[in-house]
Amino acid sequence: MFISPFVASPMPVIRRLLTLAELKPGELFYDLGAGDGGPVIIAAKEFGARCVGVELREDLARRAMRRIRELGLQDRIKIINDDLFNVSLTDADVVYLYLTTSANEKVRPKLEAELKRGARVVSHDYKITGWEPAKVEKFCENPRLGFPSHTLYLYRR
Repeated sequence: MFISPFVASPMPVIRRLLTLAELKPGELFYDLGAGDGGPVIIAAKEFGARCVGVELREDLARRAMRRIRELGLQDRIKIINDDLFNVSLTDADVVYLYLTTSANEKVRPKLEAELKRGARVVSHDYKITGWEPAKVEKFCENPRLGFPSHTLYLYRR
């Protein structure tokens, strides 16, 4: 078990990552380290995906579930308050990561063992060491800043 700090991905970054992953309506989207539920909510509302968020911290899992209920999305989103290593990913179409590089390294064997052929993994800012990304994109959340503020990684299994 490991705990990464909770830092929410900005909504434009989440939307771009889900677009990069080509998330389609009805696909199953997993967010490992779901925090307050932002990515699963966008995936369900804007992309029509079925979603599972896995969050170790009970306070964040409760906050995510409350937001999901308030939005009436509980039929499309499930939040699991557990260690991500205890949750099967065999049915995932897309997996979202906003962990550290070292955390991604620890998760990599699980992804390799469980993800089906054709599954996509998107990672915000941190690469998966040992994997070759299908695409790396610099994304500027605020174009007025004039420089990329995020690095987005897409991997295909």
